[in-house]
Amino acid sequence: MGLLKTILIILLVYYGFKVLSRLFAPLLVRFVAKKAEEKFGGQFGGFQNSSQQRQQQKQKEGETVIDKMPNQNKGSNPKVGEYIDYEEID
Repeated sequence: MGLLKTILIILLVYYGFKVLSRLFAPLLVRFVAKKAEEKFGGQFGGFQNSSQQRQQQKQKEGETVIDKMPNQNKGSNPKVGEYIDYEEID
């Protein structure tokens, strides 16, 4: 009688776990996806915070905005070499 009772308890726990996992699996997946989205958004800067959204709303449509100015110290090198004429030899 004890063996039958133990098998019944094991089956009850197994099927109970199976039913509960079907109920809570979508919630768990949603939670994990949200955490991954926050992590990747922080790394790549793909998501905007509320202050950036407010600044974007203030801009007029078609307006050009420069977020970062290029470095001004870039210039051409005056000593790039000399030009040599050449002829093809057959």
